[in-house]
Amino acid sequence: MAEAKRKKGESFESMLRRFNKKLQQSGKLLQSRKIRYHQRHDSRTKSRQDALRRLSVKSQKEYLKKVGKLKEDDFRGRR
Repeated sequence: MAEAKRKKGESFESMLRRFNKKLQQSGKLLQSRKIRYHQRHDSRTKSRQDALRRLSVKSQKEYLKKVGKLKEDDFRGRR
């Protein structure tokens, strides 16, 4: 982490400007922004299982709609 101590007779704004410059030069800010929203990829088997689960839920909903036990408005907007 970048560190800046206030020098004698230095204003807060100039100390803050020095700190920001050190932070930019260190590259820590850029590195943290790169990894901020990084998500690991799921394993291939897990993604396949999720896809199969979604297909089965979708087919169950379609079946219940056809039979008449499920209204279309029941599952809209739910997550």
